[in-house]
Amino acid sequence: MPDPVQDPLQLLDIPSLLSDEERDIQATVAAYLADHVRPHIGSWFEQGVLPRELAQELGKLGVLGMHLEGYGCAGTSALAYGLACLELEAVDSGIRSFVSVQGSLSMYSIWKYGSEEQKQEWLPRLAAGEAIGCFGLTEPDFGSNPSGMRTRAVRDGSDWVLNGTKMWITNGGLADVATVWAQTEEGIRGFLVPRGTPGFSTRDIKNKLSMRASVTSELVLEDVRLPESARLPLATSLRAPLSCLNEARFGIVFGAVGAARDSLQAALNYAGTRIQFDKPIAAFQLTQRKLASMSVQVSTAMLLALHLAGLKEAGTLKPEQISIGKYNNVESAIAIARESRTILGANGISLEYSPLRHANNLESVLTYEGTSDIHLLSIGHALTGIASFR
Repeated sequence: MPDPVQDPLQLLDIPSLLSDEERDIQATVAAYLADHVRPHIGSWFEQGVLPRELAQELGKLGVLGMHLEGYGCAGTSALAYGLACLELEAVDSGIRSFVSVQGSLSMYSIWKYGSEEQKQEWLPRLAAGEAIGCFGLTEPDFGSNPSGMRTRAVRDGSDWVLNGTKMWITNGGLADVATVWAQTEEGIRGFLVPRGTPGFSTRDIKNKLSMRASVTSELVLEDVRLPESARLPLATSLRAPLSCLNEARFGIVFGAVGAARDSLQAALNYAGTRIQFDKPIAAFQLTQRKLASMSVQVSTAMLLALHLAGLKEAGTLKPEQISIGKYNNVESAIAIARESRTILGANGISLEYSPLRHANNLESVLTYEGTSDIHLLSIGHALTGIASFR
């Protein structure tokens, strides 16, 4: 009898595709999370909180903006960043979302489109977790169609005056600086809005059934006056915020694998110890069929993520390819989380086990940074040359 596989990804020997450095980074992140976050995540989820002090701990770990160069960032490969996202979301989607928004939305928007002064002011503090950032694009009536946003920035002498509302903003209530996108006479532009700016306020969204270990907020801008130096000078169209979203979606491609792997591991462990009819339920054909099918799905999702990482590192990754990864891996992950819960039976509704918590979180991941429908339309556009959503 062969020994049972401890990690479903070992079935295809996927770890052998990684370099020693990449495996070390993944193991370091996993070990930190196992000791400092996983023991608390159930209670954070139940209480609907994310401790602010976690930001500095993640900064010390080096995962905040880890794929960016300079300004206190680690400058790792795209694959190393993806593997960190995998381990973060294996614990909880809320933890990975915090890191994604901090590094791939807030920090990336400044790193890619900001002035040198803006980079020097914010990036080292954000990388260390001494400051927290958020990304204000989505509005109450404009999610999939950000080009229709109503938030406006109007010139007033040498200043800008911003008015509008942003909704479903991760990290909003914690953020020291918000990257806010607004309509101007010249088109969509980005602005850095520090907390404490008169007229800028946030309201956290309560009563969530998903992403509870994550702060989700509304941003309100009422005659917010900013100097020209607050504008991101290199952001000159909607392409700028969309490019930031592609950075974050890449992390989701790997993160979804983490949620799926963790759900499947919980089911495997439970099936091997839960006794019914005088034998472990892992011995039943129907249970093995579920476990085998889920293992194939999670391995396929991981191979897709690795391929997209290679394309990203080569500088050839296209938006529709990210859409394939985001759509496939999140859809697979939520199916695996739900199926894993069935193996756990009644115990599966308890926060003692992770699959249903992952499934709840993945309901949000299905929607944010591009719904599954929008990603399918992006793929359809690439296949047919016809933009059906415009």
